[in-house]
Amino acid sequence: MSIKDIRLFGDPVLRTAAAEVTDFDKQLRVLVKDLEDTMLDAPGVGLAAPQIGVGLRVFTYWVDGVLGHLVNPVLDLSDDEQGGPEGCLSIPGLAFDTRRALSVVAKGQNMHGEPVVLEGTALLARCVQHETDHLDGVLFVDRLDTQARREAMRAIREAEWFADNPPEVRISPHSTFGRAM
Repeated sequence: MSIKDIRLFGDPVLRTAAAEVTDFDKQLRVLVKDLEDTMLDAPGVGLAAPQIGVGLRVFTYWVDGVLGHLVNPVLDLSDDEQGGPEGCLSIPGLAFDTRRALSVVAKGQNMHGEPVVLEGTALLARCVQHETDHLDGVLFVDRLDTQARREAMRAIREAEWFADNPPEVRISPHSTFGRAM
């Protein structure tokens, strides 16, 4: 078992787009196992490679008793939306209502390079979108409306984990801050 440190809000790796995986080798299989172990230990329902400091397009998920992973995901989102609370292991202890597509079809590969299609609704759809955002350098707080984002940023600044070691804060160029969703 290899549990890694989870990078917290403000770490530049969380704002950097991850590179496509091209080598489906032992190192990738070790990365997937590290992601699974770290996610389950946290505990969380999803974890992307950048959250443990690895800039590759890989994430794991654990939703409704199903443990899985996806490499190089490409998403097709429904027009129907869902709202609801969303949190993040990189923003511990905080959750905010976030709008997401209600369902998703995610195409990618498994750790062996074989094609995978993952279809989900509700929590699985939210998780897949959240983790894919991480691979693009986007955090869920970037998707909040202006007022909710202000509240989220205030809560982050007041969080003990942030106050103990305030990082340099950068807003994602993909932020919807100030734009209606």
